[in-house]
Amino acid sequence: MAAGRTKTTYTLHPYEVDAASDGHSYGTDAADALGVPREHVFKTLIADVDGRLTVGVVPVSTTLDLKALAAAVGGKRASMADPAMAERATGYVRGGISPLGQRKRLRTVIDASVTVLSTVYVSAGRRGLQMELKPQDLIKLTEAVTAPIGSS
Repeated sequence: MAAGRTKTTYTLHPYEVDAASDGHSYGTDAADALGVPREHVFKTLIADVDGRLTVGVVPVSTTLDLKALAAAVGGKRASMADPAMAERATGYVRGGISPLGQRKRLRTVIDASVTVLSTVYVSAGRRGLQMELKPQDLIKLTEAVTAPIGSS
């Protein structure tokens, strides 16, 4: 479900993408470019949990704990999904995968740290564009559960 169709309040924040980026730091690059704390900018990662694609949304300052993600959805094993498979399932390119408006609705887990924030930033569907919205709106729109899935 897209935020615009639900009358959810959000703000779009464009920023300049660093062409020299190594591709592993899109989220931290976004936080730095926007001048917001890294704990407020969340990255969207796609994992394979027991053969089923699952979305993990964690602060860019952390890494996704695959074991915790699997446990959060009642699974046993998790591994990062193949990037091409993630792009096909979501309709977004790597570095621009949004937890919202995905081609195929995937079960979603958002790191529990989101609940203490007043707003959160997530990709708006392409590199160079972040969406700021209330955590409770993100949880509702993605039909997510929250769990401690980010590790330092």
